[in-house]
Amino acid sequence: MLNNLRKYDIVLASNSPRRRELLATLGIDFRVHVIKGINETYPASMPVMRIAEHLAALKAHAYKLTPHEMLITADTVVILDDQVLGKPQDEAEACAMLRSLSGRRHAVVTGVSITTREKACSFSQCTMVEFAHLSEEEISYYVTRFRPFDKAGAYGIQEWIGYIGVKSISGCYYNVMGLPVQRLYEELTKF
Repeated sequence: MLNNLRKYDIVLASNSPRRRELLATLGIDFRVHVIKGINETYPASMPVMRIAEHLAALKAHAYKLTPHEMLITADTVVILDDQVLGKPQDEAEACAMLRSLSGRRHAVVTGVSITTREKACSFSQCTMVEFAHLSEEEISYYVTRFRPFDKAGAYGIQEWIGYIGVKSISGCYYNVMGLPVQRLYEELTKF
């Protein structure tokens, strides 16, 4: 499968172990290369549903590719009431984010960019997630034990909080983990 990619040295530009794991499921060889310090800001006037795709493309622009490299970048944001919940800075912020998500529906949007020297393709995928009501004890337990400071919205759906807190999802589960694998596969077959 994906024989059209054999001519490329595929590079995943992500520190996320979840993205590495998910990309590996497609059965393609890739290596990880991350440039630190990339500016990840976006215009304040940008519609929130476009932010993740914008950030994925912004990351891609930081790389100088050889003719045989294909770069995959991604960014995931959690959106509640038209506000982006990024990665929490500390326990207090993580707990506050989870309190705000408790008992409510929110959007998880992952933007992906596939880039070579010849062309680029960017897209985003949205999944709606509904949380059950979370107690203070559950929130504190999760944040203290799992330290979700590297996760948008302060949670990983594949962790304990996902098992006990996610009431329903509409859309791609893997998108919430950080990489919409089916859509990525589709785009890679057309690339």
